[in-house]
Amino acid sequence: MITFQQEILNLVKCFRRQWPLFSNSERTTVCGADCMLMALQLSMAEVNKQLHGDFTVSLSDVLETWNYLLHEKLGLSYENMKETENYADVKKAYDAFLARSNMLDLIDICQKCYSLGLLPEDERIAPVQLLEFISGITNVQENTGSVLSTPSTHVNRQGQELMKVSMLAKKSVCSYLSLLVNSKDDLALAHVLNVPDRGLGREAFTDLKHVSQKRKMSIFLMATSFIRTIELGGRDCASSLYDPLRAHVKGLSNFINFIDKLQEIVGETLNPRIAGGRILSTVKMHLIKGRSNGDPFCQAVEEVVQDLDLKIKNIIDSQQEILTASTTGVSPTR
Repeated sequence: MITFQQEILNLVKCFRRQWPLFSNSERTTVCGADCMLMALQLSMAEVNKQLHGDFTVSLSDVLETWNYLLHEKLGLSYENMKETENYADVKKAYDAFLARSNMLDLIDICQKCYSLGLLPEDERIAPVQLLEFISGITNVQENTGSVLSTPSTHVNRQGQELMKVSMLAKKSVCSYLSLLVNSKDDLALAHVLNVPDRGLGREAFTDLKHVSQKRKMSIFLMATSFIRTIELGGRDCASSLYDPLRAHVKGLSNFINFIDKLQEIVGETLNPRIAGGRILSTVKMHLIKGRSNGDPFCQAVEEVVQDLDLKIKNIIDSQQEILTASTTGVSPTR
C-alpha cells in the first residue's frame, strides 16, 4: 500500500516531469498549503482595499473563506456553508495572484494530473484526503494505515521558540531558492526582503507593491528596475513614479545585489551539484553574518542548508539517471 506522503510526492514529481502541460513558464512554483493560505489572505486584503480603502482582513474571515475555497475547488459539498462576503472578487484576486506569481496551487496540479491521466488509479488522492492534508487535519498516513497526528504532549516555551527559529530558517533559505528559480514569486520575496534586516519593513514592501501594480510587473522586477535606474543615472534620474521607493534605496540595493550574486553563481557554475552547494553556502553566510556562533538561528540555518544540500544532490542524481536512459537531450540543471 502506497503511503499518503508518497502520493503527494508523486503528484509533485508528475508536475515536474510534465510542466509544459500545466504552465507556459518553466519557472513555475508549486504553491503548498501555507502559501495558498497566505495568497488568499493577501487577496482578501486587496479586495478590502479596493472596496473599503483598508488593506486589512480579520483572521476569522480568512479561515472561513479558506474553508469555503477548499471545498469549492475540490468539488466537495458546501451547500450548508455560507458564501463569504465578496467571495467572487476574492476568488478572482486569488487566481490572478497565483497567475501573476507563476504559481499553481496543489489542488490545481492534482486535478490537472488526473484529467490528463498522468497518474495511475492507485496513486490518486481522494478530494477528502487532499482537503485534510491541506487543512492540516492529517499529516502522514503510513503503510499500516495509521494517522500520525500532532503529539498532545506539552511543549515548553523554549521548545516552541526553537521550533519557530527552525521554521524561520527553513522558510528564509527556501524562499531565496524559490525567488532565484521564479523571480515572480512575490510570497518568497515578502519572506526574505528584510531577512536579514535591511531596514525594509512593511512600509517598504507596501510601497514596492503599489508601484509594481501601477507598472504591471512583479515586485522583484520593480525593485530591480528601480535600482538599475539609480545605478545608471543616479537618484535624480528616477522618474516621479519611483518617489515612494527613494527612501528605501540602500535596503533595496543590498537585496538586489545579493540576488545578483546568486544568479552569477548559476551562470558561472556549469556543474549543478557544485552550483547548488555554492548557492546554499552563500545564502547561509548571508543569513548568519554578524550573528554569534551560539545564536539558535545560526544553528538552524546550518541544519537547513545541510539537509537541502543533500536533497538537491539526490534530485540531480535522479535526474541524471533518467537522462542517461533517455534521448531527450534535456539539461539536468532544470
